[in-house]
Amino acid sequence: MRRPALYSSSRSGRSGQAAAPTDPSEPAVSPATLKAKSRFALSSTRALWMAILVLAVALGYSLSLGLQPGQPKLTQKDINAAVLKTLETQVLPSEYAKAYENVFPSVVRVVSYVKKSRVQEDSHKSVHAGARPKPLGPATGTDVTADKDDEEVENGVGSGVVIIDKGIILTNLHVVSGADHIKVVFSDGLESTASITGVQPENDLAVLQASKIPDDLIAATMRSTSDLAPGDKVLAVGFPFGIGPSASGGIVSGLKRAFRSPEGKQEMHNLIQFDAAANPGNSGGPLVTMDGEVVGIVTAILNPTPARTFIGIGFAVPIENAAAAAGLPPF
Repeated sequence: MRRPALYSSSRSGRSGQAAAPTDPSEPAVSPATLKAKSRFALSSTRALWMAILVLAVALGYSLSLGLQPGQPKLTQKDINAAVLKTLETQVLPSEYAKAYENVFPSVVRVVSYVKKSRVQEDSHKSVHAGARPKPLGPATGTDVTADKDDEEVENGVGSGVVIIDKGIILTNLHVVSGADHIKVVFSDGLESTASITGVQPENDLAVLQASKIPDDLIAATMRSTSDLAPGDKVLAVGFPFGIGPSASGGIVSGLKRAFRSPEGKQEMHNLIQFDAAANPGNSGGPLVTMDGEVVGIVTAILNPTPARTFIGIGFAVPIENAAAAAGLPPF
């Protein structure tokens, strides 16, 4: 049914028709007032219908939501199942691989050189056999028959680790002791000469300063050994027999071990015992946790034979001692 008009916009009657008589006692209403009242009535009506329309839409939307099934709540069981599914279907990198990746940019190859006239004098002497710790020593170079024109020949290869990104390197003192010339090779292949800037003979440690360094040199992160415990996984990184960088994994076998040199002239204490493989050339390399943080500097092995090869027991100087050698504050 058509909605009846609530008002008329006509100002006067139809043409030719007389206007309806008015009551003289009622006050006259001006055309402007009638127009304002008409507009107010129209506005109120539109607002009312608009409100009804909005309410109808809201009601319909609410009903549609009510008809949909509710979303299930996520439980701990669902989370555990998802994690288990990921572990079953995804191949995760090993802890040792992550540790190696973190420390690799900071590991350097340390090469010592001596003059040819000293090769015979500095050749390795036989040591008394016995089940005593033996220093690893550098991997003996094979180029002792270099051209006669060369003044220096390679005497051995060891390892080191960058502890300050200005080119400050920690290694073993026995790796560089007596060298006429020292060269370090960074992880990116850059070669540089190096000089000894500090030593700590009681812990067989030496601090080197490289004359050139890579632009993006990364120093290793050092970690206190205060919470280190037997059974903790560790990784030894270095250049055994000059091959590397090589990584070998194992665990901490013991703490606060003592070391006595084969000649019995030096004794060290508070060493970390570990079973990650270490051989000549590993000397000076880092012993790191599964986070790739350095806890020690590989120093010696225990071998009851003159072979000086690894049979299961290695020793490392705690990083607190090593940091002190470089003048760094303790943890």
